[in-house]
Amino acid sequence: MSQPTTIFPEAAAPVNDDIILKAENVTKLFPGTVALDKVNFNVYRGKVNVLVGENGAGKSTLMKILAGVYKATEGNLLLNGKKLVLHSPLDAAEHGIGIIYQEMNLFPNLAVTENIFMAREITNRGLIDKKTQKEQTKALLARLEQPIDPDALVSDLRIGQQQIVEIAKALAQDANILIMDEPTSALSTAEVDVLFRVIRDLKASGVSIIYISHKLDELLQIGDYVSVLRDGRLMAEQPAQNIDVPWIIEQMVGRNPASLFQKQPHEIGEELLSVEDMTLPRIGGGYVLDHLSFSLRQGEILGIYGLMGAGRSELFESLVGLRRDVNGRIWLEGQEVKANTIRQRIKLGMTLVPEDRQREGLVQTMSVADNMLLASLKNYIKGFFLSSKSEKEHVDRMVKELSVKVANPRQSITALSGGNQQKVVVSKSLLTNPKILLLDEPTRGIDVAAKSEIFEIMNQLASQGFGILFISSELKEVLAMSDRILVMSKGIITAEFNSGKATEEALVAASAVGHIRSDHTKITPEEQTAASAVV
Repeated sequence: MSQPTTIFPEAAAPVNDDIILKAENVTKLFPGTVALDKVNFNVYRGKVNVLVGENGAGKSTLMKILAGVYKATEGNLLLNGKKLVLHSPLDAAEHGIGIIYQEMNLFPNLAVTENIFMAREITNRGLIDKKTQKEQTKALLARLEQPIDPDALVSDLRIGQQQIVEIAKALAQDANILIMDEPTSALSTAEVDVLFRVIRDLKASGVSIIYISHKLDELLQIGDYVSVLRDGRLMAEQPAQNIDVPWIIEQMVGRNPASLFQKQPHEIGEELLSVEDMTLPRIGGGYVLDHLSFSLRQGEILGIYGLMGAGRSELFESLVGLRRDVNGRIWLEGQEVKANTIRQRIKLGMTLVPEDRQREGLVQTMSVADNMLLASLKNYIKGFFLSSKSEKEHVDRMVKELSVKVANPRQSITALSGGNQQKVVVSKSLLTNPKILLLDEPTRGIDVAAKSEIFEIMNQLASQGFGILFISSELKEVLAMSDRILVMSKGIITAEFNSGKATEEALVAASAVGHIRSDHTKITPEEQTAASAVV
């Protein structure tokens, strides 16, 4: 049971009709860290209030204070000009403040409907009214233009669909102030467009949106006001119409944005990986992967672009041995791969950095060091014991080489920012001594400076002869980092582009190509040529 919310009329400031919620000189201290330092943040009524900053800048901490998860060490919250003290998220919800968290807060073993109405169940005569809940869930998903089954288990949904469920859960609360912390990090371009239409509808009905995203272009599409945090301090606040993306980046990182993304030249060697005629059957008929053939060379960065459902993640899962019903032939360094298990594929030199780092890449209860070492523990065995000296040497090397910002590797992984957590997942893969690194959305949910660091790591690995396959839903990332680009749609490769020859328009057009035939038989070279745009 939460304590009652306390409002102090005597501390009320003159009401500003434009500001519905204000954080006033808010400071938040954690052991050894000043997360927020006298931050003033305004939420304008019926507007989209954008908050940007690097990972670790304090954005999520400030949002958790506004949502009642944390209490500020110092400072005040003012709701409609009156001082507000929140003791829990339930307090915040009772005052019309809802939140979509950056890391999804769903129960994977429960159905979509059960997640949406968790702790807010609709009852009739003391029993849960499942029929009404299901009807409302269908309406919410229809509003988001998503054909998701309300009875489906969340664990059976792809991460983008789970993100939609999280958004639907927030919309079901009918909040006056809705905090969206990275709501589009796992969404396709089409799904982002739908969400933006919903946000505009919410604005029209008077709802105030607090919007956090690392996708800077979309901020200026949807935002009305932009506030920038850096190192726990508010750097600037401006109407969105007065600024541009370079201004945002410079306020965030304190330097010229042109210096953040520079592709480094590297030599491309002999063929490292060859895939021929790979298929992955779809339940109910057809293929998730439909006779795919491609190759990867030493030192090459091969980008893969496509919309959600194109089969990109399934391709990576098949390559590392996670999908056992896959067919086709794979060659690594000229030798046909017969090993089928994940362990055997890792031993051969294939390793995956998964899209969902929280659920599939990290163990949340373990330390930074233990997460790094998980996939390579056998390398540190001396006799019957693990060598703590060898473990420490390898962890320290990864922390230094990848510039992981951590006070002590024995620190909990949850204490790190999203960008540094991603570096830990990459470190875990590198410690297996791979030849091929599969990166599935490696920059999802991390800030522009952390993206720059991930790209720098990719450049370094390519220069060392690693073969890199990476998936990104960000057109600019694929175009900037790839030596070659494959476009996928509905399980087939619809186009291939060489470096410097592709355009955003060409990639989008190729990603919309459907199957040429509906009987799921193999596509002939002539048909592939007709469907593709090889440049």
